[in-house]
Amino acid sequence: MNSLTHADYLALRRFPALDGLRAIAAVLVVFFHYGGPDWLQGWAGVQMFFVLSGFLIMTLMLREERGTGRISLKEFYLRRAFRILPVYFVILLVTAAGSAIAGTFLSNGIGPALKYFLTFTNEFAGASPYGQSWSLGIEQKFYVVWPLVAIALGTVVLRRRAGAALLGMLLALVIVSFTVSHSNPGWPLHYFSILTGVLLAIALHSPRGFALLRPLTNPVAQVIVSIGFVGVHLSVKPIAAFLDGTNGIPGHVLVIPVYALATAVLLTTLAAPGPATTFLSTKPMQFVGERSYSLYLVQTIAATVIAFFWPALSGIGQSVVVTALGLALASVLYTTVEIPMINLGRRVITRQRAAATVKAAVVQQGAPQPPTPQSESSRLATIGQAQP
Repeated sequence: MNSLTHADYLALRRFPALDGLRAIAAVLVVFFHYGGPDWLQGWAGVQMFFVLSGFLIMTLMLREERGTGRISLKEFYLRRAFRILPVYFVILLVTAAGSAIAGTFLSNGIGPALKYFLTFTNEFAGASPYGQSWSLGIEQKFYVVWPLVAIALGTVVLRRRAGAALLGMLLALVIVSFTVSHSNPGWPLHYFSILTGVLLAIALHSPRGFALLRPLTNPVAQVIVSIGFVGVHLSVKPIAAFLDGTNGIPGHVLVIPVYALATAVLLTTLAAPGPATTFLSTKPMQFVGERSYSLYLVQTIAATVIAFFWPALSGIGQSVVVTALGLALASVLYTTVEIPMINLGRRVITRQRAAATVKAAVVQQGAPQPPTPQSESSRLATIGQAQP
């Protein structure tokens, strides 16, 4: 069977397997928090989200620059705001209000942590009913800073030299994590995962980079890599145990770079058709994947409800029931908040483009102007929305 060509890759409007990966990542995290087997090490699902986010965001930016010759920072930030913030603040409000009604607003940590949640420094907030949102602190800072860095590098540098620059950044993050003491040990390594996804996007966008990775897009390679990735995931616990205590950093932190690189290799294979892509693109996987962001954020509310009505439930049964209720709540949020706000964001961007076109025409004394090119990132919106 043939491998994917670079032209075929650039022509892809959607990576259907990524919905399935998001579904697996979200369920892994819920299982990890609520009774799932320890050998599953579901916490690693967050690192999968990070790599996916870096890959999708950078792919959209590169394709927008390729299609229009520029990257619109304003549109980028508007898309991220309408995608991420509405559900985030709705669930934060419900969590805070529920804690106040229960009389635990201060004692459970949500009150003291609000300053972190409102400024997206969640990773330093400590334990609270909204503690799972720590990853949003990591991602939001990436969304704010990375587009500025990418544009500052310039499109030529971005295409030709960003790989070397990113490798340097990745190594710097590893060094900082291993040599500097933090209240949250190893936190910079979460950016290693995101930047690994960014580096993969740059490599696949480049003809030379794609040529190096092209053998991984063969269907046979996809099967082999998928099996290997499962092996890496199941080895997370023993690898973490082996590395535990190195330079005073917990083993589960030190295993992050290994897992991030394994995820990047898996993503490369999943860009092409194959058995794993077919499985991850099924309707059930797509259904859960589309709701994975809300599921991730609403999991504590679901677990609290289950604990109230079924306090004796534990183990794998608890994992399954909490996931099921969380998915039901996430479906409501997806329908009533996520999709309407995403669509509103698109309408806002469309109106702004139209207004900019009219203004340009007026400046040119009414001379006919070509329509503003549709940004590649908008045209490729079906590629998928990056999530935590």
